[in-house]
Amino acid sequence: MKRIAFALLGVAAALPAGAAPQGDAPTTPYFVANCFNCHGTEGKGNTAIPSLAGRDRAFLEESLKVYKAGGKPATIMHQLAKGYTDEEIAVLADYFSRQK
Repeated sequence: MKRIAFALLGVAAALPAGAAPQGDAPTTPYFVANCFNCHGTEGKGNTAIPSLAGRDRAFLEESLKVYKAGGKPATIMHQLAKGYTDEEIAVLADYFSRQK
């Protein structure tokens, strides 16, 4: 486990640092990127993975909370959702509801 952590740290250190946000430029919370692996960087999913982009914010938030509570069967979403606070779930729902 320590080897993996050090390897990830090394990869992260090798990546170029992003530019600091200017003024009121919107920033994407770091944890939103966790969703990109399955749902794509724009949240559009594919035939097997549902699209999140442009969905109703309340629907997305409630769906994540149901997954978190174990109330909806899934292969991995119920495990992922357990790692988010209710505030982070609200941020995720807001972010993907604004994607087009």
